Amino acid sequence: MTNPAARLAGRREWTAFTVLLLPLLLVSMDVSVLYFAIPAISRELDPTATQQLWIFDSYAFALAGLLITMGSLGDRIGRRKLLLAGAAAFGLASTGAAYATSAEMLIAARVLLGIGGATLMPSTLALVRNLFQDDKQRGKAIAIWSGAMTGGIALGSVMSGVMLNHFWWGSVFLINVPAMLLLLALVPVLVPEFKDPAPGRFDLLSVPLSMAAVLPVVYGLKEIAAEGVTPLRAGCLAVGLAFGYAFVRRQRTREDAMVSRTLFRGRGFGAGIGLNTVAAFAMMGSAYFTTQYLQSVLGMGTLEAALWSLAPSVVIGAAAPAGAALAQRTDRAYVIAGGFLLAAAGFALIGLVGTDSLWLLLAGAGVLASGIVTVMSLVSDMALGAAPAEKAGSAASLLETGQEFGGALGMAVLGSLGTAVYRSDLADSEPAVRETLGGAVATAQELGGEAGGQVLTVAREAFVHAMQYAAWGGTVLLLAAAVLAAILLRGRAATAPAAAQGALADEALAR
Repeated sequence: MTNPAARLAGRREWTAFTVLLLPLLLVSMDVSVLYFAIPAISRELDPTATQQLWIFDSYAFALAGLLITMGSLGDRIGRRKLLLAGAAAFGLASTGAAYATSAEMLIAARVLLGIGGATLMPSTLALVRNLFQDDKQRGKAIAIWSGAMTGGIALGSVMSGVMLNHFWWGSVFLINVPAMLLLLALVPVLVPEFKDPAPGRFDLLSVPLSMAAVLPVVYGLKEIAAEGVTPLRAGCLAVGLAFGYAFVRRQRTREDAMVSRTLFRGRGFGAGIGLNTVAAFAMMGSAYFTTQYLQSVLGMGTLEAALWSLAPSVVIGAAAPAGAALAQRTDRAYVIAGGFLLAAAGFALIGLVGTDSLWLLLAGAGVLASGIVTVMSLVSDMALGAAPAEKAGSAASLLETGQEFGGALGMAVLGSLGTAVYRSDLADSEPAVRETLGGAVATAQELGGEAGGQVLTVAREAFVHAMQYAAWGGTVLLLAAAVLAAILLRGRAATAPAAAQGALADEALAR
């Protein structure tokens, strides 16, 4: 339902929105931009195995750990101000990364990139909430925002390969600089400032508490997905959950809490975050297998696999806007449930993939991604619409933190399920073959000839069998999510509460 009193956005707001897509694309791309650059970085900087791991992961950890803090900070000092500060930091860190002369310097630059990214992502989504007061327009804008974020992750690896074909490895970071300069020039002209008029004191102790809650859990889940369960990794999860309990308890008992309790009074906010987390679980859990399938089962090179992985994006671009339009005509609970059903159908198609089923895999990935992006855009719009306008930064940061948790959990749970099936199928094989498909490929190359071919065939069949089990597990989860969405969200209003609308009107007048 559209709020008749809401001011419609015009050309200026849509132009400002287009500018805000720039940092979103770049932050998303930086998640995957190193895929092709690592061999060149290894030759130039000679990192250890541990340093190479941190070159990859330091960005994601800094981003995940600071999202909640930066969302709350933006509400207090102004979302545009935080966006500009983050853009400047992101541009400077990109330059530092491009010209890094040691592994330590590159890791430090990646940490700074993550800090900058943590300011940019909640700021852009919160500003979208403020720019578009009309529910229909906001839903359309968030649908485009969700599609751009998903596309950016896929585009990052391809852009990296293209740049490295013509320039040195640092060029994958320098592409950020012109965009950040453009952002710094246009945002002050096109984007108005928004902030909480009465934010209260900033709770400094909640900053380390939130980081201590998020980082050990994300780290533990990522390591479990990659290497399996160990006491240390399980301990990381336990430590993170303990700090998470302390963080939540502090937010519930303080008037100046970093995460305001008023956020959860809006109908649909908590459910929106939960369903968004499930959607991220499915998206990243499927990507864990599909990328390996393209390279290690079909034998594609990295650039070829990255280009093929873009194919599902053709349908993703239309899915979220179509879902947003449909949600204006019927109860959005059923559209969200339909998105989960569509994604479940995509997982089911992946469950039918054999050892030579490129087109079936791409069809399944496209159907799954279309359903997930539809869900993400609608639940994000619902959660932001339910949140008071003055708390939009905190609301956006919680949504994105949920996505980080969901993605890490998806890789850990579905990855662990697949690993268990793979190792069971290869119980009588050599340890290197039984450990991972990558190890099996390396062993087959060493053996060569007929023996190597047999090892590779058996390992590929075991991996596909594992992927099928994981896909069917994902199908069951998404079917359950569809039922929950239909039950929990049925009849809930799409508009923000009256208090939030009033606060937004006050902000508009204050400008």
